[in-house]
Amino acid sequence: MAYAKILSDDKGLEALVVGQLKKVFDPEIPLDVLGLGLIYHVEIVIKKVSVLMTLTNPACPSGAAIVQTVELAISDLKEVETVDVELTFDPPYTFETMSEAGKLELGFL
Repeated sequence: MAYAKILSDDKGLEALVVGQLKKVFDPEIPLDVLGLGLIYHVEIVIKKVSVLMTLTNPACPSGAAIVQTVELAISDLKEVETVDVELTFDPPYTFETMSEAGKLELGFL
């Protein structure tokens, strides 16, 4: 799952959130946001999910849509009451954060 750090007080909800994140794809790259390494940190505390993520490029034309899709995907879970998605560019994205499967899929391995 690349380098996403997940802190959770509910492992069942954690699995659901991870499943939702795996459904969100960058429209320009055929990988989900976890495999691509865009998710830096997820924290789940009492039905509240906080996500810290980045984009492959600060000028990404699909950036706002990707962030919104992450938020909506997690919000779709009836077990979640609130979602906060924060976008950061520190540290800057590199392909090193991509999962091994993602690197293989895109020909980096």
